[in-house]
Amino acid sequence: MDQTTLTARRNAPLAVPHRIEAAARRDLGAALTQTLADVFALYLKTRNFHWHYSGPGFRDGHLMLDDMAGELLAMTDPMAERARKLGQGTLRSTGQIAARQRLLDNNADFVTPSDMLAELRDDNGTLAEWLAELHGLCDLHGDIATASLVETWIDEAEGRRWFLYEMLRKPL
Repeated sequence: MDQTTLTARRNAPLAVPHRIEAAARRDLGAALTQTLADVFALYLKTRNFHWHYSGPGFRDGHLMLDDMAGELLAMTDPMAERARKLGQGTLRSTGQIAARQRLLDNNADFVTPSDMLAELRDDNGTLAEWLAELHGLCDLHGDIATASLVETWIDEAEGRRWFLYEMLRKPL
């Protein structure tokens, strides 16, 4: 096979048969990939805070952040595979994640537990908003399968936000 043929194959669009029109699948795939970058960024931040959690309430905070990181990581494969089912590409490297993520990293040497929880509470709230926007795009294009996944992810993000909120409440 010559170089021209190999290049053409590498650059050819995915020919996945689908009931949703090609332009809509491109929009949905791009939105899923954008969200995937944000989920990976939030996963790494949650894992970072899990590793560096300290002080009173260490055990509960450490274990809770471990659970939350696992929940975020569990979202990544279905999200990427849904983009692929729509005939679209998805993330290929940590460089692509860094270039696309909208959530800010936290590389501070020390973050208080309350600041960790507050930052993650806000980030999960933001993620829930972005997922709701993705759901609206699904509705617009009649993508019931992606919408169904997104509904679960919204509920999970709102659940994480609630737990973090409750962990930060001061007793009366």
